Amino acid sequence: MTKKVEEKVKEVAGEEEVNPLYETVRRIVLAAVGAVALAQDEVERFINKMVERGEIAEKDARKLIKEVSDKRANRTMGVEKDMEKRFEGLLERLNIPTKSDIDDLSEKIAALSTKVESLKN
Repeated sequence: MTKKVEEKVKEVAGEEEVNPLYETVRRIVLAAVGAVALAQDEVERFINKMVERGEIAEKDARKLIKEVSDKRANRTMGVEKDMEKRFEGLLERLNIPTKSDIDDLSEKIAALSTKVESLKN
């Protein structure tokens, strides 16, 4: 999970209590990350077996593993960005204020309180 999405979830859920939505999203993301890592390991094992059998050269194998890793990294970043956008959209649709929204309101209330106090005197 990207840090930005995780921060948003923590803003909404709060640190003290565990939000069921947060836990569900967290488990899905961890499962996806695990699946990607497992697939990467399998690709590397397969390529290494091909090298052992002499079907491809070691140099070509390293190049192939790098290409697969790069493609995986690019796809992973794309998926993370897509998930982040979808999650932000969900928070917006549910009309859930973020921590920054609450902080902004707190600052405005503090400023108004100061003005009210100065008008009393």
